[in-house]
Amino acid sequence: MLISEAERIIKDTYERRDKKRGIPLTVLHLVEEVGELARSLRKNDRDQIARELADVFAWLLSVAYLLEIDLEREFVKYYGNGCPKCGSIPCKCPPLEG
Repeated sequence: MLISEAERIIKDTYERRDKKRGIPLTVLHLVEEVGELARSLRKNDRDQIARELADVFAWLLSVAYLLEIDLEREFVKYYGNGCPKCGSIPCKCPPLEG
């Protein structure tokens, strides 16, 4: 499935509710789902992790279409040729500390 196809499914399913809720509260739901993902990672429950990743993706798609941003196009634009910082595949940037 292409990102644009996922965007269409989420938009067709939730657009009316998302527009009524607005961008700030939709972003809040996205952040809440990221928190749920973090909790599921701590539990190391793969089924729950998979579900939470799908939820995060769905809410991210909602935010993107509410902002009228084509997430598929932007992803290809920034990551289509590898790492946007070093331009390599695989990335050759120094590892993150922490």
